[in-house]
Amino acid sequence: MAAVLACGDGAVLSHRSAAALWGIRSRPARGIEVTTQTKSRSPGGIHRHFSVLPTDEVTARRGIPVTTVPRMLFDLAAVSSLDVVEHSMRESERLQLSDGLSLEDLLARYPRRRGAGTIRECLRRRRELPIGVTREELEARFLAFLSSAGLPRPRLNAWLMLGARRFQVDCLWVDQRVIVELDGYATHGTRMAFEDDRDRDRRLAAAGYRGTRITWRHLHEIPGEIAADLRALLAQ
Repeated sequence: MAAVLACGDGAVLSHRSAAALWGIRSRPARGIEVTTQTKSRSPGGIHRHFSVLPTDEVTARRGIPVTTVPRMLFDLAAVSSLDVVEHSMRESERLQLSDGLSLEDLLARYPRRRGAGTIRECLRRRRELPIGVTREELEARFLAFLSSAGLPRPRLNAWLMLGARRFQVDCLWVDQRVIVELDGYATHGTRMAFEDDRDRDRRLAAAGYRGTRITWRHLHEIPGEIAADLRALLAQ
């Protein structure tokens, strides 16, 4: 609240700081991020963004002016990786943080704004899950599959620090250094996503991690093969 008040009338908490206030991400180590309607120098410890926000993109939480969850996700996409944004979208759904203004509405409003491409890719991934199946249901189905196959439970949505970069993986067996990505969607269709995936896979492999990708169809059509492959990976 002090940071918002220090930035003058119309200022709201935004970006990573807004995500922390909504309970979607931990509080960032960097300065508090605030969006203001006028351009000026930021007070110490405050990172200022400039934008004139419509009234349906701002609200209050715990009495603090803040961007709505969809606008926060849109802003986050401009400053974070696709994996971070997708994880934040999943967390907002898990916390049942809904809003009358959707991400699709914001894409129509700001089709060329920085971060729009990342939001489109995240939404495409979500749409390509089987109809009626959520990301959380895919995770639950995979955990049930592991239990029935007598395989150990992994750490879910784990973060790995490789050099100066952080990567989030869907399922991690820490001691065995095995990773499984739960793919409810097709291979990434954009050139940037393609390059990011290959860069990430290369870094993980160089750090000694082994992994595979498993889809909803795999779990239903070839569970025996998947169980055998995972058992072999974990035994190495």
